This record gives sequence, structure tokens and C-alpha cells, in this order.
Amino acid sequence: MTGSEAPPSFRLAYVPGVTPTKWVRIWHERLPAVPLTLVPVSAAAAADVLRARSVDAGFVRLPIDRTDLSAIPLYAETTVVVVPKDHVVAAVDEVSPGDLADEIVLHPLDDTLEWEERPGLAAKERPATTADAVELVAAGVGVLVVPQSLARLHHRKDLTYRTVVDAPESRVALSWPEDETTDLVEQFIGIVRGRTVNSSRGPQAPAQPQAKRSDAGGARKKPAAGKPAGRGGRAGSGTAKAKGRGKPRRRS
Repeated sequence: MTGSEAPPSFRLAYVPGVTPTKWVRIWHERLPAVPLTLVPVSAAAAADVLRARSVDAGFVRLPIDRTDLSAIPLYAETTVVVVPKDHVVAAVDEVSPGDLADEIVLHPLDDTLEWEERPGLAAKERPATTADAVELVAAGVGVLVVPQSLARLHHRKDLTYRTVVDAPESRVALSWPEDETTDLVEQFIGIVRGRTVNSSRGPQAPAQPQAKRSDAGGARKKPAAGKPAGRGGRAGSGTAKAKGRGKPRRRS
């Protein structure tokens, strides 16, 4: 590296509700010489930040304008409704959009859910942010339907949330500029996808030194008399996750 070259680094954007802690920890373990900087961005601004090359990659909420961007969908979030703790909805474990028909359902300008038909009654004005909408819920103005991670992010002791079934879900993806799939981006993709350190696409572990062979020409030594020849085996393991959800019973 010449004196004019900057040392390698990695800038990672993330939208509210996404917690990249686990992946950042693995990055530091595998690439301790490459600093990773976290850059919080709003869901609406995430795509523009990526196109401007202000960051190398970012966690975004789909859908986004995919022009010039690559994206790997990672997971979908449960949708919940945020209500005061003494609200009638707090007495059950889950509701449907139809159960909210008579409620004022707040619709913040930074909402990430795409509805064909929004549930409930519309408020006179749209709150600027989800945080503002949460304050209005606490004031008894209405209720708020959001991805579960945002309900947790804006947790208050006087509020609670319940699952909304048959509702659209917010999908989280890892995205980066399409023409900037660098080695570091590939490394981070591998971490997010759970590749091991010895994966062909992941960072390679240093090779273990081999004992010097004393037999010329690569011939295999015969085992000593009375000692059986050892056999090596290759073991593989895999894990599979299954996720299911039964209908919770009504709270008593």
C-alpha cells in the first residue's frame, strides 16, 4: 500500500428497528484490521444513501427503488398494533385488521407497511414519524400498526402491542450498489448468510503447517507391525430451523 492509499474500512447503514450487533461482532472477529462504522439512516433515505456511495452496504426495508442496487431479502417481521395498556385490544393475544375497523389508526409519513386497504379510521393529520405516532397513541389519540421491531424500539411502560394477523409484513434486506460488489461486501454477505470462516467465499483461515514427510517420492509409510492402519473419516453436519405458529388462546 502506498502512502496515498487509504486503509480499508467498511461503512454499514441500518434503518430503525434493525439490530446489526451480531453481524458486527462476527465482522470484528474475522476482520479485526478492517474497521466497521455503523451509519443510522431513515427507511426513506436508505436507498439514496447507498446510491450516493456514502456507505458500502446497508440494511433496508423492502420495497425500495432497486435501480442500480442489489439486495438480498433476509427476513420478514411480524406486524403488531401498539395500544395503551388499558385498551380493549390488550386483553387478547392477536387481532385482525377488521378488529380495528372502529379505531383511529395513525399513519406516520415514515410508515414502511404497504396496505391494499388500510384498516381503521384515518386521523385528520399524519404524524411526521413513527416516534411522533407513538406519542399520540400514549395520549389516547389512536392506535399504530408497525413492524414488531419498531414497537420494541419505541417501547413505553404505558403502552403494549399485539400481533395483527392477515396483515402485510415488513421485509428486511441487505443492499449495496450494484456495481460495487467489493471483496468486503462479499465478506459481509457471507457473514449475514451464516457462512463459516472456512467457506469458499468467506475469509480463509490460515493453513495449518504440515509435518515434513520423510518418505521420498510421496510413498505412504506402512504401519508398524501389529498396529492397524488408521482410517480418516469426513463428517458433515447441518442444521435446519423450523418455525410454526399456532393460534394463541384468548387472554383471561
